[in-house]
Amino acid sequence: MKKVAVAVGAALLLTTAAEACTRVVFHGDNDRNITARSMDWKSDVGTNLWILPKGMARTGEAGNRSIEWVSQYGSLVATGYDISTTDGVNEAGLNANLLWLAESEYPNPSVLNEKPTMAISLWAQYMLDNFATVAEAVEFLESEPFIIVTAEVPGETRLATLHLSMSDATGDSAIVEYVDGKQVIHHDRSYQVMTNSPTFDKQLAMNEYWEGIGGTVVLPGTNRAADRFARASFYINAIPTGGTMKDSISSVFSVIRNVSVPYGLNTEEEPNISSTRWRTVVDHKEGLYFFESAISPNIFWVDLKKIDFSPGEENVKKLDLGQNQSHIYSGEVSSEFVVTPAFKFLGITEAQLQTEMEKERAEARAFEEKEAAELRENESVDTVPL
Repeated sequence: MKKVAVAVGAALLLTTAAEACTRVVFHGDNDRNITARSMDWKSDVGTNLWILPKGMARTGEAGNRSIEWVSQYGSLVATGYDISTTDGVNEAGLNANLLWLAESEYPNPSVLNEKPTMAISLWAQYMLDNFATVAEAVEFLESEPFIIVTAEVPGETRLATLHLSMSDATGDSAIVEYVDGKQVIHHDRSYQVMTNSPTFDKQLAMNEYWEGIGGTVVLPGTNRAADRFARASFYINAIPTGGTMKDSISSVFSVIRNVSVPYGLNTEEEPNISSTRWRTVVDHKEGLYFFESAISPNIFWVDLKKIDFSPGEENVKKLDLGQNQSHIYSGEVSSEFVVTPAFKFLGITEAQLQTEMEKERAEARAFEEKEAAELRENESVDTVPL
């Protein structure tokens, strides 16, 4: 099944921002579960932090069939270019992250035209808006209630291809991917690590090899996704599970730094293997969201317990992180957020969707006609008497 490619310009810059990253989940003593992720890319991803209250009406921003909903939970999110949620946690403790997966192939809306559509920019936000736990989200997703619509990366012919990870206060975890046009859900508390290519099932298989060798003997050291997966898997389970909250946060930060790429190191031929721009850590038990920029001297954090997530435009607030997330903050910063009109999740119009679906149908017809012609030609050759 082919992917529908919809060129929407700057709207899909958010997806290139998520091209390479790592996500880990730590299971500590006394229900201290912590999630961390890194954001790697060759240029500034235009990230700011936003407080989004409950009660916000949204649509899937993907044509006339766009899914509609009203947020049931407030959330704190990190954006890509202020047009998409790339990372965040809601008031119930559910964390969602988008990372790049080149093998992603989404359903074709022209074939599954009975289902609602959703622009990929809203995928993570939909989870944060509607669910308190991973189990709730997975139960809902199993029925495949909507179709994710992607688009071409601006200035390139490749499509934006992402997979979704979720974790919650219980330490539960899920990875959602689209492979060969079909949704694949990996749901288990033991799925603590996600990087990029290949698909998650193959990542697990490769990691078995390194587990057999043992991380104290040797670990792969490159910046490639499979190597980062192996290192993160070993270290997130090797660090102490006891200690204080500060001990655990420090340990998890050290793991996500271990799989980060030094700032300023970019590979022109492979832009996905580039500098780590920022890192986040979520303490699900304490309701704390930590942010670390690669070029800022301080880690700062937001205490979700201090945020008013009740409905109202006055509770939509932004923390401006500046170009390259260079603004310097220190300590707990919930009071630093400023009331700001909500950013718009960019997507695609019905006209764009219909145009591209017609192109897909035309390409499919041309392919079928070509195959039929080749078949007729082969049959005529077979019937020629020798």
